[in-house]
Amino acid sequence: MADPHAATAAMDPLEPVPLIIGQYTDATLTQSLFGHVWAKPTKGWLIMFALSLMGTGILGISVVITLGWGIGTWGNTIPMGWAWGIVNFVWWVGIGHAGTLISAILFLFQQKWRTAINRFAEAMTIFAVMCAGLFPALHTGRPWFDYFLFPYPSDTLLWPQFKSPLTWDVFAVSTYFTVSLLFWYLGLIPDFAALRDASTNKARRLVYGMLSLGWRGSGRHWNDYKSAYLLLAGLATPLVLSVHTIVSFDFAVSLLPGWHTTIFPPYFVAGAVFSGFAMVVTWLVPARQFCGLKHVITLRHLENMNKIIMLTGMLVAYGYMMEHFIAWYSGNVPEWDQFYDRATGNFRAIYWTMMFCNVVLPQVYWFKKARTSIPIMFVVSILVNVGMWSERFVIFVISLHHSFLPSMFKDYVPTLVDVGLLVGTIGMFSMLMLLFLKFFPAIAVSEVKELNHELAHAHVRPEANPRQSGA
Repeated sequence: MADPHAATAAMDPLEPVPLIIGQYTDATLTQSLFGHVWAKPTKGWLIMFALSLMGTGILGISVVITLGWGIGTWGNTIPMGWAWGIVNFVWWVGIGHAGTLISAILFLFQQKWRTAINRFAEAMTIFAVMCAGLFPALHTGRPWFDYFLFPYPSDTLLWPQFKSPLTWDVFAVSTYFTVSLLFWYLGLIPDFAALRDASTNKARRLVYGMLSLGWRGSGRHWNDYKSAYLLLAGLATPLVLSVHTIVSFDFAVSLLPGWHTTIFPPYFVAGAVFSGFAMVVTWLVPARQFCGLKHVITLRHLENMNKIIMLTGMLVAYGYMMEHFIAWYSGNVPEWDQFYDRATGNFRAIYWTMMFCNVVLPQVYWFKKARTSIPIMFVVSILVNVGMWSERFVIFVISLHHSFLPSMFKDYVPTLVDVGLLVGTIGMFSMLMLLFLKFFPAIAVSEVKELNHELAHAHVRPEANPRQSGA
């Protein structure tokens, strides 16, 4: 399939790229958007799946070692009692923020460009939160007693310690995961029904029929669907702010230099959206290429996401600036010494990696050529998440390694189990994303069809046949 953007070559350069390139009927949209589901797995998909399966195997081995020998197999020491476990937890929770933002908030603001990417981002949210939840569960040391964290009816009168930040995280993340899962599955129901009706394979018709929950597309079904979708969008919107705000309270309520600051809640939320959108771009760029989705995921979608990455990147940079300013202005010697150690101490390479990837690199998006360049946005999106992981390391590990007293200073060295858990969760996340792309509709087909009719009536896109114009 040739590049669909050839269809827009004759357009006015000041006119925005259309959200759907070419003319399509409901039938042709169904055929083109479900093509990657019906097609046999390609060699490239099988290679990527094998690599991600290997990563998941590394995760399994690391979890078994952790359960068998305890978290003493991690690099955690005194005073660095949290180390990589909490670094990876907060990193993965942040990545999961983009899906809810794209789906819920942009839906409430009636932003039409969300329709082609919301399903993809929602799936990424579910899988990222699954990876995040693994770390605090293992970090308790005895995860088979993790049910103590939930307020279940107990005749022994054991209740959660609601003053503990760990309990806050359990309620915040579990609520976020539940609402996001319901929101994702509800949006899939009409498309599961379309797959059920369009599939010729009996087994697929049976599976998709069960997943569609008896959907028939009647007026009553659509009315209930729209009402429930709007309700879940309203519930999910405050979660975007609350979840990472509560995670930031784990640190802001302490008295440790580098943590005890009121800027953490908005700073963490901005960083979460920043890393989440970057991960969406990282996966969306190859997916639109290899799944044949260029006609519905256009450069306009990617450029809009890059603008949000630039905006949130500047908010993160402002957070860094305020952190350093408050440390200086407060006159608190341990606080200022903490920030000086970040820039000049043994972990300075990670600190300057964070600064380059999160502050300097997103500034290329001031230029339209960079915002619309596939290679540039792909590289920037990967480096942004490298920078955000480095930021979590700087905040959590360096703040603990350089505490109040020089006698408490101690360097941190991760173990192979630490590395295996990080690599393994990346592998599990990739495996789940690849399975989603192969067996689920990666695009919200019903919403794209609705948008297609709106655009056709508004005459806002080129009238050329996409097959003849290179789409």
